Amino acid sequence: MVARYLYKLMAYKDEYEVARLSIDPALAADIEQQFGPGAKYKYRLHPPVLRALGMKRKISLGQWFRGMFVVLYALRRLRGTPLDVFGYARVRRNERGLIESYRDLVDDLLTRLTPGNHADIVAIAELPDMIRGYEHIKMRNVEAYEDALSQRLAALDQSDRRLAPAH
Repeated sequence: MVARYLYKLMAYKDEYEVARLSIDPALAADIEQQFGPGAKYKYRLHPPVLRALGMKRKISLGQWFRGMFVVLYALRRLRGTPLDVFGYARVRRNERGLIESYRDLVDDLLTRLTPGNHADIVAIAELPDMIRGYEHIKMRNVEAYEDALSQRLAALDQSDRRLAPAH
């Protein structure tokens, strides 16, 4: 479970990943297979810059925008650096923080693992499965995850105290 959910937290879909998926030749092949050669399509996006300026709707960008995706994908090496302009967004900072906090959580849980609390520890390790969606939906799910995590950890603490040998 730990490997599965650490991977899930690490594999979030940021702007660089959207660019990679958008220039994947398999996408063009799928479009051609479904709609025929020369089919026209548009990218429906909600760029962070426009969102920050208050725009609440997605915009349509034609096939010409594929070149921008190529450039954006090449810039993926900036991910996580101070030059990553997308990394400053609240949701991206939160996604990176979740990875570190989950690693710390797992380290703590491993020190507490016993045959008696194994199922509880596994249930806690599975909690990141709650984190789904994009942007505000994801942030709501992160709040629900954090609430559930607090409750499970409190129950684990109580259980540990009940099972601790008396001195």
